[in-house]
Amino acid sequence: MVKDTTHNNWAIILGGSSGLGLASAQKLAQHGYNICIIHRNRKTELNHIAQEFEHIKKRNVSFISFNIDATNKEKRTEVILDLKEILGKNAKINVLIHSIAKGNLKPMVSDSKNTLLNDDFRLTINAMAISLYDWTVDLFEAKLFANDTRIISFTSEGNTKAWQHYAAVSAAKVTLEAITRNIALEFAAYGIKANCIQAGVTDTQSLRRIPGSDQIIEHSIKRNPYHRLTQPNDIANVVYLLCTKEAAWINGTTIPVDGGEHLS
Repeated sequence: MVKDTTHNNWAIILGGSSGLGLASAQKLAQHGYNICIIHRNRKTELNHIAQEFEHIKKRNVSFISFNIDATNKEKRTEVILDLKEILGKNAKINVLIHSIAKGNLKPMVSDSKNTLLNDDFRLTINAMAISLYDWTVDLFEAKLFANDTRIISFTSEGNTKAWQHYAAVSAAKVTLEAITRNIALEFAAYGIKANCIQAGVTDTQSLRRIPGSDQIIEHSIKRNPYHRLTQPNDIANVVYLLCTKEAAWINGTTIPVDGGEHLS
């Protein structure tokens, strides 16, 4: 495969150890991007994740990962200092992908289960939305962004629809979209583009955590014009497209990538 970038180009994926984030990392590595993955996983998961990371390393690109809480300010500061040293004077961050899935899936009302609290909303919105702003600002102030950096976040159809137990995540997705739009507007003077991908229902670990996920999957297959779920690679392909020079005039959008699932 012909690689489209030089080895000075880097992509940072927040939440890149599985699902859409990992698929995006793998796709960009195929096209010559050096990869930095920020993830948070238990020790029991690390062997499997290490195998996935090996596939990226085999692309003959530089690869680093940090198993930290991406929402922790002190940890973020430490990683950015490490990145400045690793990248040196010539390399820059060309892509920042936000794929953090860390939210509360509690009901609002229940006779038998714990219900959503104010803190649950705040923690979910901070992890799944405001953290994009925190990383964007800190990387920008560290002068690590390139002149044409692309920022990409992931939302879902739960941004406008009410799903059982999804209230906190839904609120986070709406917030994430608003932050992405404003980054697109306010950082445009520095060459930065920001867009949001609205992924169709994808069979990931995050989906499986949602109560009633089997019913969501069944319903999505029926309503999708192609009668299948969205695959992580479907999303990764569009991530790559948004990183090409031909996509330089796409900014501040939310793009459905679902095979037309949203049409019905």
